[in-house]
Amino acid sequence: MKQLDILFIHPNASKKVYQSLSNNYAAIEPPIWVGLLAQHARMINGKSVRILDCEAGQLTPEESAAIINDHNPRLAVIVVYGQQPSASTQNMQGVRDLSTILHDSYGNIKTLLVGLHPSAVSRRTLDLEKVDFVCQGEGPYTISALLETNMEDISQLKSVPGLWYREDGRIKCTTPAQIIPQERLEVELPGIAWDLLPMEKYRTSNWHAMSNENDKQPFASLYTSLGCPFKCSFCCINAPFGNNNLENWDYGRNKFRFWDPNFVIDEFEKIHQMGIKNVKIADEMFVLYKRHFMELCNLLIDRKYGFNIWAYARIDTVKEEYLETLKKAGINWLALGIESGNTVVRKDVVKGKFTEVNIRDLVAKIQGYGINVIGNYIFGLPEDNLETMQDTLDLATDLNCEFANFYSAMAYPGSKLYLDALKEHWDLPDEYVGYSQHSYETKPLPTKHITATEVLKFRDDAFVEYFKNEKYLSMVENKFSTETRHELEKMTEIKLKRKLLGD
Repeated sequence: MKQLDILFIHPNASKKVYQSLSNNYAAIEPPIWVGLLAQHARMINGKSVRILDCEAGQLTPEESAAIINDHNPRLAVIVVYGQQPSASTQNMQGVRDLSTILHDSYGNIKTLLVGLHPSAVSRRTLDLEKVDFVCQGEGPYTISALLETNMEDISQLKSVPGLWYREDGRIKCTTPAQIIPQERLEVELPGIAWDLLPMEKYRTSNWHAMSNENDKQPFASLYTSLGCPFKCSFCCINAPFGNNNLENWDYGRNKFRFWDPNFVIDEFEKIHQMGIKNVKIADEMFVLYKRHFMELCNLLIDRKYGFNIWAYARIDTVKEEYLETLKKAGINWLALGIESGNTVVRKDVVKGKFTEVNIRDLVAKIQGYGINVIGNYIFGLPEDNLETMQDTLDLATDLNCEFANFYSAMAYPGSKLYLDALKEHWDLPDEYVGYSQHSYETKPLPTKHITATEVLKFRDDAFVEYFKNEKYLSMVENKFSTETRHELEKMTEIKLKRKLLGD
């Protein structure tokens, strides 16, 4: 029997990352980049491919390592992306737990790390983890070239673009791999290998399910574009595409690309054929280029799929002229990066371009077209103090969006904020799960005015205050159902333990 060429692996660290929220509330999302890379490997390069989603299977590191050994691939590729950019670093905890056992017990299997965190801090990643190789960049060209080599031959490894490896105990790297150009996106990344993923195991978030009678399953997510043209200092989305990497990168390349809407609609057709209604468009910024998203929305309208979709948008990219089409296409939720209720704080992190937008009016207009809003807010940005964070909470309470995410500011590897943190010697998390918003070990940044402990306490208290607010709960009950209200009330009964707060 011919040896399997490549096994793509999505690691599992959900218990450490989300604590008890992992049981029923945290989403379990299809690992999109795993599916994209697997499809590239088999469709473009003709390789034999399998996928192991350890999180979906709730596998322990020991169980995962044994399954990987049973597959006996020429190359085991551990893909370290998340369903939002910030999740890559926290998922490195699962990488460490798995790769350590894999190396110590099954050392004959060659391992490669691909993802946002490995791209941002490639040397450090290879230095700290028990893996053979690290990929800096998107992955397809590096993986393709690596599979054509004798991986024991250092002279051949030197020809693989975007590769970090060891030679005589020293860490070396090759020249950066090319970013897939816009005109070849459909060729090199021809969709997702849906048939290799355990689609029956994925579930959406509790809030997304509100608009689907609280049914969380089945669920699918996909990209219609890659990257983001904006440069918010706290965001790490573009690390695999050439931004804010610590070393060995060509910064002069186009990062934002999108698939043709006629190509994307075929992916939606596959989702529809699987009987899936809950869908996440995972683009960092879906409502951006009108000719892209509006054309896709019109195709969705023509197909009459009836999806329950959520997508990301920016305050300054949403226009009233889009809203009717978005709603008809099945976009029931728009996630808005509001970030801060204080203009000075927002401008400091490159969010100032929408200071002229009336946020309250825009949210009301979106809701007026029957689209729910999830407001994303960050506490602890560099200029924040207790008063400015209260401004943010007051804005969130006043807007009364159908859901809200409250984050503590983190200097994620791959962001400008991380580079600033290194330069200024700020106190960063000691371990990967310290970058998780929901972990016991979470460790946000201090601001110029208050401590990390004060930031975290404010964030956790704000979460409880928002979701126990009778104004909010009554709105949700009237708009969705009494069951939805009860689900939210059960959610707020879960108290996350925090090391920083003395738990």
